[in-house]
This record gives sequence, structure tokens and C-alpha cells, in this order.
Amino acid sequence: MITKKINCTVNGRQVSIEVDIRASLLDVLRDSLHLTGVKKGCAVGECGACTVLINGEPYDSCIYLAVWADGQVINTIEGECKEGRLSKVQQAFVDEGAVQCGFCTPGLIMSTTAMLQSGKKFTREEIKAELSGHMCRCTGYQNIIKAAQKALED
Repeated sequence: MITKKINCTVNGRQVSIEVDIRASLLDVLRDSLHLTGVKKGCAVGECGACTVLINGEPYDSCIYLAVWADGQVINTIEGECKEGRLSKVQQAFVDEGAVQCGFCTPGLIMSTTAMLQSGKKFTREEIKAELSGHMCRCTGYQNIIKAAQKALED
């Protein structure tokens, strides 16, 4: 196994870790850093369950090599709750009943957080397009879209 030391910021904390050069960011986050809110769904970048923010942009961590994270700022669902309080996006998902089984929820919340942080205004159709890379088998997506709309309101 060939390894490389990477340095990055994860949820506001400096991390220096030796990683297998073939490892996905998903596997390093879950297995080495124990951030299990990042879900392993399809492992091929199709379901969105593993979405994290890298420098504020959503990425499927299952197809993002951990070595590429060197020098980057990474945010996972674990970093969204501050001082025991849910983020605006998390609270909107709870309020709108958009959590169901919860497997897809972390990825959806991270993508919605990226939209919120962008400062742009999003129409319902644009929200649907932004979240189209996420698969949820529990809902018809209506509550998810409503939650995103609520979170993105002024």
C-alpha cells in the first residue's frame, strides 16, 4: 500500500493524516476520522448520500480521492450543528418532515447548505435541479423541496 500524508481542515479542525493513495475521501472520513454521518450508498457518485462540502462546493466523497483533499477545507454534516443547535438547514428539514429514514438526509442537507452559503436566490425548479443528484427511496421529494425552500428563504 502506498500512502501519502495530507493536511486539510475538517469541520473547522486541522487534520494531518496518512492515507492510502487509492482511498476515497468517504472512506477516510468514515474509517479514519469516524465521521459516520457521511453515508456510503452507491460508491459510484450516483446517490448523493456521501455529499460533503469542499471549499464550499458539494462533492460526492465516494468518487473524490482523499489525496485530493490535501490543503482543502471540508465540511460534513457533523460540522453543521453548533453548540448543540441545529443549523438553519437542519432545522428546516426537521420542520418540514424531510428526514424519513435519514440515510440520504446528510447529503441533501450539505447540498442545501452550499446553496444557502452561495447567497443566490433559487426558484423551486433551480432547487430541484441542484438536488437532482440525490436519491431518496422513502419520499416523493416534496417535503425535501419544501425544506430546502424554507432554508433558503430570507
